[in-house]
Amino acid sequence: MQLKTKILKCTNMLRKIYIIAIGTLFIAPLVSAQEKLKIDGVATVVGKNIVLDSEVEAFKNELLQQSDGKANISDCDMLEQIMNRKLLAHHAAVDSITVSDAEVSATVQRKIQYFSNQLGSNEKMLAFYGFDTMKELNEELTEVEKEALYIQKMQQKLTSEIDITPEEVKRYFKSLEASGNLPEFGADIELAQIVMNVHPSTEEEQRILARLNEIKEQVKAGESFSMKAILFSDDPAVSQNSGLYTITRQSPFVKEFKEAAFRLEEGDISEPFKSDFGYHILTVEKIKGKERDVRHLLMQPKIDQSELDKAKDSLNEIREKILKLEVTFEDAVLKYSEDKDTRLNKGYLINPVTSDTHFELTRMDPDLYGKVANLKPGDYTEVFYDENQQQQKMYKFLVLKSKTESHIADLSVDYVKIKDLALQKKKEETIDKWAKDKIGDTYIKINDKYRNCKFELNWNNIQ
Repeated sequence: MQLKTKILKCTNMLRKIYIIAIGTLFIAPLVSAQEKLKIDGVATVVGKNIVLDSEVEAFKNELLQQSDGKANISDCDMLEQIMNRKLLAHHAAVDSITVSDAEVSATVQRKIQYFSNQLGSNEKMLAFYGFDTMKELNEELTEVEKEALYIQKMQQKLTSEIDITPEEVKRYFKSLEASGNLPEFGADIELAQIVMNVHPSTEEEQRILARLNEIKEQVKAGESFSMKAILFSDDPAVSQNSGLYTITRQSPFVKEFKEAAFRLEEGDISEPFKSDFGYHILTVEKIKGKERDVRHLLMQPKIDQSELDKAKDSLNEIREKILKLEVTFEDAVLKYSEDKDTRLNKGYLINPVTSDTHFELTRMDPDLYGKVANLKPGDYTEVFYDENQQQQKMYKFLVLKSKTESHIADLSVDYVKIKDLALQKKKEETIDKWAKDKIGDTYIKINDKYRNCKFELNWNNIQ
């Protein structure tokens, strides 16, 4: 029964978030929301890691989606790719490789924010992937990302000293050319931005603080915190949870929220405090070991149209100064931009999936694509309004820093990309050699359904 429960939970999780864990920019549901889920069979066991039939199917569906249905890959191939990953994860634990909660949380939050922005809101993201609450999504994605980081660190350990020479790059390119397998690189771009946040007036902030202190006193006098949250909180999840969250110090909540929660004793109510989301008060309802049940009430200051106009006009003036060569874009970023993620990076946007500055043009958010698709390098967008996941209102403009059109690989033009591909191939060969040695030292059990698979590695030979 315990195994059956675990399999059912894993099946649901994989169906819902496999596409997020892979980290593709292409957003599409793996299954219809109406599709009924069944309890999966176990495809294989690698060490302590169970691989389900649904995981093989999900992996396959993802590759088909990325290739517009052109990928020609079998269930056996899919299973072997997954087993390779599980082998790495298993031996990462054996070799005592560590992954910090902070690393996992940062990765999870970066991906959640990216997909929330792509889909328009947290509510739309939850509905799209079939989750009921952000807590559920965070928990499930945290487990998947933790395994992904173990795999990544194990791969880094095995390949950290591998390098490649220009001659090896040239030979690799020639081999692709001779076999007619030169890759086609899609159009990609690099973007940089200057952001100006729209701030509420001092009077509005004081009004919010006074209102939160008033509610705090009402709760201390015996009124229901839960009801106050339902009536007045700007937290979009309040209709589902009345402002109640179970957290630990490692939970992916903003620092100010956790600091306030872990300063309080059971039954205490905090002073109003500020985060990127707005102003909060919270109470600790129950302390359960390292966990705390906390209920909070969030209020976000209102922004007047005059403040929106002021920010837009200021940013337009900065844009004009850049166009008139009165200030460089890079100097303006340092002096004026209020986006903490790009300000110290010369304004460059970072692709949350690849962690570099390149974005594949056709896989961008449609709204952003519309703003930059027709720009030439050095061109600027107009100033436009935007909001982030925290509902921070802002104006921004973008500059197209570079653009590479879609083309067949050319060694002189694409040397860096081809070098990366050649180096990746060399690393994969190193990992394959390691895997061949480790398979014999690892408990492997493959379902009869896959016993006749012709794997590249010796998975079947150890049973």
